[in-house]
Amino acid sequence: MSEPIVAALLLFLLIALGEFLSIISRARIPMLLVVFIGYFALIWTGIFPKEIVDHSKLGAFGSIIVAPVIVHMGTMIPFRVLKDQIKAVGISLAGVISATVLILLVAAPIIGYDAAVAGTGPLTGGLLSFLVTSQKLQELGLVSLLAIPVLIIGLQSVVGMPIAGNMLRRYAQKFIAATDVAAYAAKETNAGEEQQKGWLSERYQTQVILLLQLFIGGAIAIGLDKLTGVNYSIWALVIGFIGAYIGFYQNKMMERANSFGISMVGIIFLIIASMNSVTFEMFIDNLPKVLVILVVGAIGIMIGGYAASKLFKWDPLKGIPVALTAMFGFPGDFILCEEISRSVGKNEQERQAILDEILTPMLVGGFTTVTAASVIIASILIQTL
Repeated sequence: MSEPIVAALLLFLLIALGEFLSIISRARIPMLLVVFIGYFALIWTGIFPKEIVDHSKLGAFGSIIVAPVIVHMGTMIPFRVLKDQIKAVGISLAGVISATVLILLVAAPIIGYDAAVAGTGPLTGGLLSFLVTSQKLQELGLVSLLAIPVLIIGLQSVVGMPIAGNMLRRYAQKFIAATDVAAYAAKETNAGEEQQKGWLSERYQTQVILLLQLFIGGAIAIGLDKLTGVNYSIWALVIGFIGAYIGFYQNKMMERANSFGISMVGIIFLIIASMNSVTFEMFIDNLPKVLVILVVGAIGIMIGGYAASKLFKWDPLKGIPVALTAMFGFPGDFILCEEISRSVGKNEQERQAILDEILTPMLVGGFTTVTAASVIIASILIQTL
């Protein structure tokens, strides 16, 4: 398995299995859920070596492609719809705040305050809040608690994605039943054509030049991260928005460059590589505490998401999944939306209509929680230890 092509092949087989099960289950079984559980089982049993992602060389590719992919995501969200997404921001914030309060009130008396704090930041976000939490735990000498944020990061999507996927699938079915898909598609096409007018004529929009534009945006985002301290993912998303609005970017840049599929695979490889430090012993020893945090936190997110959905007059089947993006974020939110649109839509028009309806709020909710909100929560809570 040390040969890069063999290592990559085996990981591709695991991802393809997840895709297959997602398709035949009509998205009831999320692809990432299969990949995560399968990867754990394979490295714990020794079938896969922990270095398999390094051997494949695609983990390194995944680490450099994240910023350009997020820029691409920004090009998928027209400015004309952003004005409606303040509700998605409010719903996602309500979810993480509700989860934090419920964990501290309900979980902390059961598993201990330190353990509850160690898990809350990562649960309501992603790798950034995990880094804030883990670094502070090490500074305080609370090394025994490090397994909790690691396990939360590794397992939160296993809880969040099936719940969000089930609700989104039911919402997509309701949406299609109540929507004139042909009229909806015509409206989206006209809006998309308006956005297509760009700086470059079509003859220069080659795959290489399109990728160069995305990497320019990604590099600027990384530079702004170092300059301002604001995470590069936020900058990359903003750069994608603005670039598409002023015409520097076309709509769906990476898909136009025929590079989105391999880029997503590289990111998935990067994610599963981060799970290597979770051993079976760590899993068993900390599983009770982690399960309490996951269950209580998920309930808290759903309560907050439901209340905010009612406040903003959104269907809870749409609002609660937006709040639950705190438990999986990007690229899980995008992959889930793709799976739902592919499995519920009976034709290309229906699939595109579903994707247009659910993708923007899911992306906005995910970026709100996984970037800014979770880091703030983790930074505040960890100071109380």
